Amino acid sequence: MTKGCIFPVIVGTILLTMICMVVIIPIGLTTAIFLAEYSKPGFLLNSVNMSIYTLAGVPSVVFGLFGLSVFVITFNFGMSLLAGAFTLAVMILPYIISTSEEAIKAVPYSFREASLACGTTKWQTIWKVVLPTALPGILTGAILGTAKVAGETAPIMFTAAAFFTPGIPRSVFEPVMALPYHIYVLATAGTHIEQTRPIQYGTALTLIILVLGMNLLGIILRSKQRVKKAW
Repeated sequence: MTKGCIFPVIVGTILLTMICMVVIIPIGLTTAIFLAEYSKPGFLLNSVNMSIYTLAGVPSVVFGLFGLSVFVITFNFGMSLLAGAFTLAVMILPYIISTSEEAIKAVPYSFREASLACGTTKWQTIWKVVLPTALPGILTGAILGTAKVAGETAPIMFTAAAFFTPGIPRSVFEPVMALPYHIYVLATAGTHIEQTRPIQYGTALTLIILVLGMNLLGIILRSKQRVKKAW
């Protein structure tokens, strides 16, 4: 752990984050649309919202143990990229739902009335009017969710992260190296802690740059959507 590059570690972090967001954004956005546009006030809606807020406050290590029990053991995925991505997706789901729901609710009701008055259906109004207007807020939640996922250690420690692999994974059922767990390994499990300390700082800086890059990309996309909406 004192020589070599961290290319497999960077690739593993990107793969975990990308698969997680690809899985969770459609599910979170669909749930947010249902809660904001179709659900009616009552016991069921209150129970769902309470469950979402409760899950949002659960420590990440609990989600890691959940992923170990469900995805690694019950579904027999083993310690793999897929199990880690699914665990991160479950962890970030309440956050994506909450931010997307708030963004949809922030769209003025007059937009919906004007669209419906033109003879469109409710779903056409949601798809053509509400979602494009709420997209900057939805992207903001996705950006923050991406940053949170990329820096998590506990969930992938139990489900996906490997101490060392010589290359990038060839399948979603193989374990991967990830920047947060690599920092943890260098700081705690090494036999030459002082020698690896500069590598710890370098790995941490790499993680910060990677997260900033992901956030910057999301901010650029959000800005472009806001410009389109203004036009």
